[in-house]
Amino acid sequence: MSTWAPHFNRKVDEEEQQLYDHLLSLVQSELPSQLIGRFRSLFIDGVGYPDSEISAALDRIAASKAADQEFQYVLNRCCHILINRWQTRPQLQTAIPDLIAVFESTPVRQITEYSRSRAVRRLRELVKKFVDSEQYVVLRRLAQVMAQSEASTPGGSEPLGALIRRYPYLYEHCLLSEGSSYEHQQTIKQLQTRAQRQYEIDLSQYVTYQVRRSQIAKTSSPQAANRIIQPVKNPTLLSDRELCHAIKQFAGRSQNASTYRDVARRFLTHSSQVQSFQSFKDDLYEYIVASVDPEYGRRQFNNQLYTQLRGTLPESDSQKVNDFLVVRTCSQLLNFLVVESPQKPQHYVFVDLISNLGPTLATGLLLKIVLICRKVKPYLEKRFSILFNHYESSSRDAVQWLVQAMENLNVALSTNFSTIDLSFINQIA
Repeated sequence: MSTWAPHFNRKVDEEEQQLYDHLLSLVQSELPSQLIGRFRSLFIDGVGYPDSEISAALDRIAASKAADQEFQYVLNRCCHILINRWQTRPQLQTAIPDLIAVFESTPVRQITEYSRSRAVRRLRELVKKFVDSEQYVVLRRLAQVMAQSEASTPGGSEPLGALIRRYPYLYEHCLLSEGSSYEHQQTIKQLQTRAQRQYEIDLSQYVTYQVRRSQIAKTSSPQAANRIIQPVKNPTLLSDRELCHAIKQFAGRSQNASTYRDVARRFLTHSSQVQSFQSFKDDLYEYIVASVDPEYGRRQFNNQLYTQLRGTLPESDSQKVNDFLVVRTCSQLLNFLVVESPQKPQHYVFVDLISNLGPTLATGLLLKIVLICRKVKPYLEKRFSILFNHYESSSRDAVQWLVQAMENLNVALSTNFSTIDLSFINQIA
């Protein structure tokens, strides 16, 4: 007998269902430490599990013809049965990294029964294959997010992947894999919402502190200001100066006495009256280059941008502008400006923008696009997840340009796509 798993698009055999039901029952009654011990015995050691029926079911799963392709999904789901339950209880969340760390350990029990030796070797072979899979990469990222604090080493030599918890906009793209259940998707959305809300609170409290400190410093010394009000930690990896500049840029009136949102609204009002898609692209070109340093633009960027827009759906140039054309144009523009394909993550234009305009102004160009077509916001986040995945194992110091860009994007999205109002940042001289 087999049943369909609606969120995995694959059949679940009787042995699989027996395994899932077993874990679902245990996670309701046993402590995480007990379950992690069971998990190690069942999947890592492959011997000594107290329930022989479950061991036998796992042996049959591992021995099946489909195991090479399917076992990673089975094991991933077993992990998530425990993770999804623990995630709903804050006091149990610290067990999640401990569970995932089990796969980094070596079997502690030797195979003593000859009759079991082939089955255990096969199981360990499949578990090793799982550890090399995308499913496990995603689990390790989840462990980083759920850890109580970031793994930090002196001098910024920790891998970029250790910073993922700082960027909620990456969660849906980096913490879900093929076959993620609906329940797990909801778990990640909840994690994202909670992390994003906390970041916004921290950012708002930091700006409030800086404004109050600036006001007090006008009538007394900075030292006195520090004594009068409790310092609030900068919630980003930007310096205080860089963060204030970014917030002023994205939340203040940095665009010729207008905000980014003001300029985007004016563009949308104007573009709703244009006669053709070609005219829309011409106006979009002017809208973007208005924020580009003229000297830099003249070198090659403006020509590259114009060529990119001219080559976008040229067969539709005489048509009226519609939602499809706008979304397609903006998404292809983000491909050009950031990165296109996960398979060939070339991003020369983006690196060049950051090198010449700086990470804040380069991020501002991306913000301008998303503000006129909010449907491509997830698409922009996906572009950054491609870069994050590409450089995940690189040290933070080696990709400081990307860290700066991700921090600026965090500020840009939080100040323009949430309810927090940080426009009072302009009170700081």
